[in-house]
Formats: sequence, C-alpha cells, structure tokens
Amino acid sequence: MRVLLYEWCSSGGLAEEDAAIAPEGRLMLEALAADAATSAAIELTVLVATATRLSLPPGTRTLAVRPGDDTASLVAAAGDADWTLIVAPESDGILLDRVQRVRAAGGRVLAPHDEVIAIASDKQATIDALAAHGLPVPAGRSLAAGEPIPAGFHLPAVRKARGGCGCEDLRLIRSHLTPAAATATRLEAFATGIPVGVSLVCGPRASVVLPVMRQRFTTDDAPCYLGSDLFTDEAAAARAKALAVRAAAAIGAGAGWLGVDLVLGDRPDGSGDRVLEVNPRITTSIVGQARLVASSLVAAMIEAATGGMPTLEPIAGADESVGRFDLTGH
Repeated sequence: MRVLLYEWCSSGGLAEEDAAIAPEGRLMLEALAADAATSAAIELTVLVATATRLSLPPGTRTLAVRPGDDTASLVAAAGDADWTLIVAPESDGILLDRVQRVRAAGGRVLAPHDEVIAIASDKQATIDALAAHGLPVPAGRSLAAGEPIPAGFHLPAVRKARGGCGCEDLRLIRSHLTPAAATATRLEAFATGIPVGVSLVCGPRASVVLPVMRQRFTTDDAPCYLGSDLFTDEAAAARAKALAVRAAAAIGAGAGWLGVDLVLGDRPDGSGDRVLEVNPRITTSIVGQARLVASSLVAAMIEAATGGMPTLEPIAGADESVGRFDLTGH
C-alpha cells in the first residue's frame, strides 16, 4: 500500500521556518512516519522541504520540495499513491485546499468529507452544528473583526479565532474593556473542568475511539498548549468518548482522523461537560496515541476508510507516562 505523507510545515507550505507551529508539525510527521514503519503493508513516501531536517525510519522514501512548490508537488505525488495523508492547519482554508486539490486530481485522501472540513474549520459553525444536534456546548456568539466585548456578556470568557487552529489568538477575557480582535472571533463562556481530547479513526462502517488524553496548557490569559498524557479516570473518560462519538455523528465524520476537544466538569452525571471544538485532521495527540497501541494507526485509518473494522490492541500496562507528550523541549 503506497502512502504519501504531507505535513504543511515540513513539506514546504510554511514560509517562516521559525513559526510557532513548525515544531508541532515536525513531531506529528515524525510520529506518523514511525507509526507507518511498523506496518509491513505500507510503503511510505514523505514530501520534505529542501531546508528541513527530519528523523525518519530507515527505508522511508522522501521527495524534495522546492520553496513555493508544495501544492504542485503534493498533487503530482498523490497520483502515484494509493492513499494520501495530509497534515495541515484548517486556518485560512489551508487543509481544505490541499484535500480538495488532491481529490480533484483523482487521489484518495485519508480525511473527512470536504463539508466536514469546512464546518470544523469555522469554530462558530462547528458549535452551531453541535448544538443543533443537542450536544452540550459553551454559550457564546461570534464577533466580527473589530467588534468589542458586549457589555452584558458574563466574564470571565474565552475568545478564540473563528478560523484558527490550536491556541491561535486564544485569550481569557476578564474585562469588557479588552481591545477588540482584528479578525473574526468566537466569544464563549469559560467552561471549568478538565480539558481532554478524544481522537477517532473514522470510516464508513465503523469509528474506533482512541484513549482519552488529558491536555495541558499554560495558566496565563493567553494559554499555550504544552502537551498531553493518558487520562486514567475511567468513568470520566467514558463520558468523554460518548460525547466525542456524538460530535462525530453530528458533523458527519467520513473517513480519516477526527479530534474532539472537550472540558469535563466535576459532576458525575456529566451535566457540566462541554464540547469545545472538532479538529478535522491529525492532531499532536498522535505522538502519544502511537505509543499506546501495538499496531499501526495509519494502517487502521486505511482499513477503516476502505470499509473495514480495525481493531487496535492497547499496549499492556500503559499508564500516563507511556502516552505522555510534551511539546516544550522539542
């Protein structure tokens, strides 16, 4: 099975080599390459920007990408692959653009449907879709570029880029006098609890829910993502998985990888739990997830996408330390 791997930062899409998102992108690419190498059925090719240095498994084929040529190189190489795996931010339509280009050229992409990517790329549209299906989400509203914090909105609140990814323009709002953002944002009630992420390997017949990961952030008013580790509260993890499955059904997962971010409240009945957003792409949780299973996640994505029902065996005795992922220091 010939698989092409494209990661936006490392494959030539990112102009600024020192951009904050680049280390996460490189780690995701290296984790996916290492995961694919565990499957004898996968022949992996990675698109690599000429100035990028990566740690890849022996035998991995690479294709050099010249500056500014990443999209054309992706489309051309996808024609020789059975499947293409695209790792890219959904902000500015980057992810959707690459997926659509490969599909328009006849390539098969391990990714959700275009419509799912479009909805999940807009945080307000995502919340609207989830709420319409009865999922618990934070109360909030969209703000136009330059629109101030409404005087009657309960604080503290969270403001995030409507079309961003990760912690892009994420800010805790404590004052109604906070300067307006220069771009469109979503303002929502601050949800107290434990932040977790649930990843799903999705296909037309079945979706496999992966172990729940507890997310760690800095504690300042402009939080940054620090990493994650295995969440071991079984009762709360079961609630998180159930909500993630409902969220995937609400927006229509399709195939590929889907990540659901939630906050788990302190009420055992789950009435304080909230779904925050959906990521229609591989997330950094892949780094920890790949350490928790004994088989290839990339192979599982292919099996699910082709109508199979993959089984992922957990590594015996795995605990928080096994799945722990720290972004800092890499």
